[in-house]
Amino acid sequence: MKLDWMGNHRALIEKIIKYGNAYSNTYKLQRSYGTDVMFSAAQIQTLEYILEAEDKDEKMSEMAARLGVSPSTFSKNVKNLTEKGLLEKYHLSGNRKDIYIKPSEKGREVYTEYTKFVRELCFDEMFKHADTISEADKESFIRILDLLADVLVWYGEKELPVRKLIKIEQDEE
Repeated sequence: MKLDWMGNHRALIEKIIKYGNAYSNTYKLQRSYGTDVMFSAAQIQTLEYILEAEDKDEKMSEMAARLGVSPSTFSKNVKNLTEKGLLEKYHLSGNRKDIYIKPSEKGREVYTEYTKFVRELCFDEMFKHADTISEADKESFIRILDLLADVLVWYGEKELPVRKLIKIEQDEE
């Protein structure tokens, strides 16, 4: 069956699907990524967003939303990273309720080692190709990926399980 509904976008959609499948198959696998610590892609992305938001007054729920994960998933990653010594928890004097997460010195070192490893592994080559694309085309591609991610997140939140009406028998009353 020919899939005409995608028009001339089939190759693009195929590559997005291929990337999504490859990523989902490896997202939670623990690897060293050129460091002496085992962690998953999900965990290193959490560390990355915390490092990036360090100078901002950004809540964990806001970082989770930017990353496209649930707050509970983000919290689990924070817990795992804290146990590995890559993050530290703080509170303000006089306020033990509000918890602040900061990267540890070890977390900074591991992230630096990780970025060197993945940059050499794949990002340098990818950046060479990206450098040939105009800024307008990059913005269009970013918009395409945002639209796709937003629909996936929205649909996952809106999809409700099918509910069936079950007859109550008289002896159950």
